[in-house]
Amino acid sequence: MNSYLLKVLFLVALLGVCASGSALAEPSGKLVVFHAGSLAVPFADMEKAFEAKYPKVDVQRESGGSTKLARMITELGKPADIMASADYLVIDKMLVPEFAKWNARFATNQIVLCYTPTSRYADEINDKNWFEILQRPDVVWGHSDPNLDPCGYRSLMTIQLAEKFTGQPGLYDKVLANRPEKNVRPKSVELISMMQSGNMDYAFEYMSVAVQHGLEYVTFDDHINLGNYAMDPFYKSAVVKVTGKEPGAFMELTGSSITYGVTMLKAAANPEAAEAFLAYLLDEQGGLAILKAQGQPPIVPASVGSDAMHEALPQGLKALVKVAK
Repeated sequence: MNSYLLKVLFLVALLGVCASGSALAEPSGKLVVFHAGSLAVPFADMEKAFEAKYPKVDVQRESGGSTKLARMITELGKPADIMASADYLVIDKMLVPEFAKWNARFATNQIVLCYTPTSRYADEINDKNWFEILQRPDVVWGHSDPNLDPCGYRSLMTIQLAEKFTGQPGLYDKVLANRPEKNVRPKSVELISMMQSGNMDYAFEYMSVAVQHGLEYVTFDDHINLGNYAMDPFYKSAVVKVTGKEPGAFMELTGSSITYGVTMLKAAANPEAAEAFLAYLLDEQGGLAILKAQGQPPIVPASVGSDAMHEALPQGLKALVKVAK
C-alpha cells in the first residue's frame, strides 16, 4: 500500500471519528429550567417543540416567583441549568456574577387588572374608576407576594403610579386598606384559580397571563402599566420595600419598565442542552414567536447590557443577542 493511499485512508478514518463525535454531541439528558410563573404557558409550548427537535433531552421545568426561584439557587443550592425571570434585575442583583455570567433581556409585558364576568361590578369597571371599585367593601381583590414575585411589587408600583398620575394623595393607602393579607399569594398565577372559582373578584396580572387564560382585564395608561420604557423616568417615582438577600434585611426596588431576563447558570449540569434550548428560545422563529403569539411582546433581537456580557455568552448564542446599554 503506497503512502498516498495510507493518507487517504487516514483522512477517511478521521472524518468518521469527527462524524461520530458530532452525532454524540447532540444534546441529551435532563435539562432543568427555572422560570417565572407568567412564562408557564409559553414555556410549556417551547418544551414540546424543543423536545420534538431534540428527543434525547428531557426538559424539566419549575415555575414560581422569580425572586423565590433565585433564592432557591443562591440560598438552598437547588440545581438548575437555566433561569428565566420576569424581572431581569433579579438575575442582575441575585445571580450575577457569582452564579451566572450574563443576562439576556428577551421579552416585555405590562400590568393589567384581571376579572371574570361574575366579578362584582364587572359591567361597571373601566380604566377611570378601577381604583374606586377596589375600595368598595364587598370587593375581593389581591396580588402576588412582592417579596417572592416581581408581579407582586409591580402591582404595588402600579397603584403608587396611579396615585401620582391622577393627582389623588393617599390613593395608594386607601386602595390597600381593602386588601387583607390573605389575598396576597406566593405566585400571581394562583390568583387566577381564585377568580375563576368566584373567590376573588379582581387581581393584578401581566397582560400575557390574562390573554393566555382568557380573562377579562382593564388596561392602564402608559404612565401606570410599567409597559413603556419611554416612561421609565416616571416609573422611577414608585418605590417598594421588599425583603433582602439576608434574613432580616430589606431593599428598596424602584419602578422600571417590565423586562424579562434569562441566563445559563455557571453550575449548569447540562450546558450543551442548555445552550440548545436558549438558542431556540432566542430565535425569532422559535421561542420568541411563541411569546408573541401568546400576548407577550418579545425583544428582537434579545439584548445584554454590556460588551463583557456579550463576550461571556456561549458561542452559539452570540449571533442571536445584541449589546444594548
